[in-house]
Amino acid sequence: MTIILIAVALAGCGGHKSSSAEQVARAWSSALNSGDNEAAARLFANGALIVQNGSETLETHSDAVRWNAGLPCGGRITHLERHGKDEVIAQFELTERPRHNCDAPGGAAAAVFQVKDGKIVAWHQTEVGPDDVNPTI
Repeated sequence: MTIILIAVALAGCGGHKSSSAEQVARAWSSALNSGDNEAAARLFANGALIVQNGSETLETHSDAVRWNAGLPCGGRITHLERHGKDEVIAQFELTERPRHNCDAPGGAAAAVFQVKDGKIVAWHQTEVGPDDVNPTI
């Protein structure tokens, strides 16, 4: 019995697995859509690079909250395309979000998410591609 308990305890140690890039992109989209800028910001690493109409670095959590709060639209993920272990391109249909005025509801947008240890280290707005090339993952 003692051996089983030790084995179970050891199996639990170090068993923490970081969220995948796909899971992080979906969690970010969900937080943004619900107007939870704090939750969206918690998904960014300190020092995350943002590329959107120029570039900026989100040095702190407060910077990430401010940046997320400044996004006018939410988005429903219509397509995810994995690129390696730590990167995903997400395509969105833009939607309204609480306490914001979306400037292009129903439009399309896309972003590349680079994720390390379950945190976004780079978020890069990119061209919207055809969403029928690969199935949604």
